[in-house]
Amino acid sequence: MNGLKVTALGRLSKQLKTLRTVPARPCSLAACSRKNARKAALHPLWQSPLTIPGGTRQSPINIQWRDSVYDPFLKPLKISYDPTTCLHIWNNGYSFLVEFDDSADRSTIVGGPLENQYRLKQFHFHWGAINDWGSEHTVDSKFYPAELHLVHWNAVEYPSFEEAVMEGNGLAVIGVFLKLGARHEGLQTLVDALPAVRHKDAVIEFDDFDPSCLIPPCPDYWTYAGSLTTPPLTESVTWIIKKKPIEVDEDQLEAFRTLLFTSDGEEERRMVDNFRPLQPLMNRTVRSSFRPLLSP
Repeated sequence: MNGLKVTALGRLSKQLKTLRTVPARPCSLAACSRKNARKAALHPLWQSPLTIPGGTRQSPINIQWRDSVYDPFLKPLKISYDPTTCLHIWNNGYSFLVEFDDSADRSTIVGGPLENQYRLKQFHFHWGAINDWGSEHTVDSKFYPAELHLVHWNAVEYPSFEEAVMEGNGLAVIGVFLKLGARHEGLQTLVDALPAVRHKDAVIEFDDFDPSCLIPPCPDYWTYAGSLTTPPLTESVTWIIKKKPIEVDEDQLEAFRTLLFTSDGEEERRMVDNFRPLQPLMNRTVRSSFRPLLSP
């Protein structure tokens, strides 16, 4: 056993020496400038080196299209949302949350990579100051201007959302990329309500909204084991990232950017660049429900 360990350590040492001799590939001036601009503009929530001690499944990640593994056993994801469970919109200081009544199995998802049925708790977005970045996940290092997260919890195994947050299979989050294009009529209902929650801690009633209109009809997705991207960063999330983005227009994205990180009466700080930096994949596998033969 000790001999095996020594051999393994020797191989690892050689691999590390090899890695150290490979020169870092310089990025272009434009790419480096964009990267530095993204980092400098981040909200303090994401600027500090927030990590989970010993964490091995942090999110978000860069999804490599060709490196994802097709899993023929992945089922279609079944989504069933009841619009009457929509309750309100809340500016929590780093995004706006649309929250739902999750006291019963009325707005749920099942299937896909999930073994249980999960209840919808809330959805929110992450976006950039400009259209060059904003999404938390990337695909082949490509950013989208925004990303939607629909957060669900495992009410079969856990009695509350708060308890599910702390467990490995407690949460399931659907991620949807937003790209610039045609006006999205379903999103516009939400955009029209945003001026009322411009400041931190503002809450308004928002009922009879079906968030399935924000999910692309294409059934294809990637899935991997990850974490929350805001504190407490618990590694409790089964991520389901939809392959196809939805289109929104420039005015709709700009409406997101009119929101504020700050409360009424404080010096105004625009709510932009509210995303966590990419995390290492480590030893995880990203599975796909489709054959990743060619990137788009």
